[in-house]
Amino acid sequence: MPKVLLLRSARSILKTVFLNRLPPGGTIQARKLSLNPLRLKGLRQNVQRSILPAHQHLSKESLNNALDNLYLERAEDKEEVSAESLWTTSADGLVKIRMDHTCSQTPKTVHQVFLESLEKYGNLTSLSSKRDGKWERITYSQYYLLSRKAAKGFLKLGLERFHSIAILGFNSTEWFISAVGTVFAGGILTGIYTTSSPEACQYIANDCKANIILVDTQKQLEKILRIWKNLPYLKAVVMYRETPAERIPNVYTMEEFLETGNEVPDSTLDDILNSQKPNQCCVLVYTSGTTGNPKGVMLSQDNITWTAKFGSRAGDIQPAEIQQEIVVSYLPLSHIAAQMYDLWTGIQWGANVCFAEPDALKTSLVTTLREVEPTAHMGVPRVWEKIMEGVKGASAQAGFFKRKMFLWAMSVTMEQNLSCPSSDLKPFTMRLADYLVLAKIRKALGFANCQKNFYGAAPMTAETLHFFLGLNIRLYSAYGLSESSGPHFMSSSYNYRLYSSGKALPGCKAKLVNVDAEGNGEVCLWGRTVFMGYLNMEEKTREAIDEDGWLHTGDMGKLDNEGFLYITGRLKDLIVTAGGENVPPFPIEEAVKMELPIISNAMLIGDQRKFLSMLLTLKCTLDPETSDPTDYLTDEALEFCQKVGSKATKVSEIVGRKDEAIYQAIEEGIRKVNEKAAAQPYRIQKWTLLERDFSISGGEFGPTMKLKRSAVLEKYKEEIESFYKEPNN
Repeated sequence: MPKVLLLRSARSILKTVFLNRLPPGGTIQARKLSLNPLRLKGLRQNVQRSILPAHQHLSKESLNNALDNLYLERAEDKEEVSAESLWTTSADGLVKIRMDHTCSQTPKTVHQVFLESLEKYGNLTSLSSKRDGKWERITYSQYYLLSRKAAKGFLKLGLERFHSIAILGFNSTEWFISAVGTVFAGGILTGIYTTSSPEACQYIANDCKANIILVDTQKQLEKILRIWKNLPYLKAVVMYRETPAERIPNVYTMEEFLETGNEVPDSTLDDILNSQKPNQCCVLVYTSGTTGNPKGVMLSQDNITWTAKFGSRAGDIQPAEIQQEIVVSYLPLSHIAAQMYDLWTGIQWGANVCFAEPDALKTSLVTTLREVEPTAHMGVPRVWEKIMEGVKGASAQAGFFKRKMFLWAMSVTMEQNLSCPSSDLKPFTMRLADYLVLAKIRKALGFANCQKNFYGAAPMTAETLHFFLGLNIRLYSAYGLSESSGPHFMSSSYNYRLYSSGKALPGCKAKLVNVDAEGNGEVCLWGRTVFMGYLNMEEKTREAIDEDGWLHTGDMGKLDNEGFLYITGRLKDLIVTAGGENVPPFPIEEAVKMELPIISNAMLIGDQRKFLSMLLTLKCTLDPETSDPTDYLTDEALEFCQKVGSKATKVSEIVGRKDEAIYQAIEEGIRKVNEKAAAQPYRIQKWTLLERDFSISGGEFGPTMKLKRSAVLEKYKEEIESFYKEPNN
């Protein structure tokens, strides 16, 4: 029998056997593995409601088509299209994949990986959303078929190959199926931060040639309507959380959009899927653009699928065969960290991704965590700091006995975790403290079942790391950037050192260049995490990737003898004083905040100056509606005031009246930090307290709470210049 006929026959037999096992409704049951759905209560119960409209049926025939693809793709291995260069700046370009013999997984497309997961996890819950007070869930089978419907919808609305679908909205099931549908349809997924101005949206939508933009609210829709006349590639807008206030041509609801795809034959989509290659672009992540316009970071299908697998395994994320991971999605998906962790890793291992409410970062995150009880959680440092401040605030308001118990339990546990971080033997007092106090706190925070807690995207203060060690929660660092598809280094219970970013992923390499006398050098990366290039920016791409294919990160760090990485700062943030001394600002800023618990943010000044100075802000409460800083001090700040003899309760009372007790205490704290300085050029000579804490709305922070130093220098230039004014003769 000819080989092709034999293949078709085998496929037909396999398909018949497979379909005969399907129950009514067509959910895949091919998995022979014994899956433990973990504590089937509350959120983990069987699907009660579906987000699928009643008229949308996911049939056995639809899955039949998926199986056709599964066996066909297995029979016809996808090879990367030959490419000579390690980088490109064209959306339709190809790159040579950085293969390494120590981790040589065959390159795969997103569709191939999803089909493999579909076979294993088809009847498991994939995405969970809370609507009208009730959790709605869809399975991986439904997820896949909805993604196909979205892909056909995009094709019907005019998506062109290697043009973009841009999403401007909060995390949701619709975000995920649109993202996957974009890749399936041969487009390029592009997230836009919900805080972006219309002008920023216009730049990104034009740069990525967005054919369709998805928005979640009327507010976001109005941004796009305002700039639509300046977007020559834009053909349609889809709205998914709210309904448009009025009928507008080429603006669709999500339901209307999904229906449009019914006119596109499955064969049209299958032809596109079968033509895709792992070394082609499928995702664009735009940098925050702290200097100049944002850059479009091009990520290939292999970047996505390889990093989702090996980055997550390095962090000890489990496949659903062992334990179905439960995660909460709330960080912006336009950032690579959240997108890789929530979206792509979820598909890879069959996780249950639960969507938080849009106000998660303002008020509701802990409520969602308590309901969901995740098994793994990731947060940027500011999120962990806000949780810490909440616990401290609750402790300050507790009765005398409870507060003493809390402080005792924290002290015992922190001391043990700092002195014996790798020991599995816990002394009786630590186990007692955990039983009586800490376990209850973790449950109240939603971390009762959370075994893996990660942070990334910005440096974490020692104060925060120590605090969570006191709660018996170890925070694992991930290091990478958009240009490395997210994590290139990962920490886990197997690879952990306090303050370290862990070790490089399997098959990935790192080195330091231009190393100074203290062992600090620029961190350079090589491996399958490294991006394709910056869209339409050849000069910037050549600056980032050298002739040997190494990515120059611009970060400074140290590597120890065991391969653990310690980030010490940013090259562009390095202060070079007028005397020629190189001063990394972060360690000094960190020391000030550790010495003075009333300080929220500290920024060191001194580039091309005769001496160092510092801008300081005080810890204050946040407005629950806007997350903007208020004038009221936090409980921790109030406690500091009481200790030093101040009766102040507001920032304005301290700064406006130059509260003598507080100013003296800060001066004393600065003096203690200076005593530990390596030399005179590393000492802070002058400082000032600002009237308002740093924030996103104030322009001092980017969307992921990274400090925008150049913006701070510009905003507070008068205060800074006052440090260096020569006295009048």
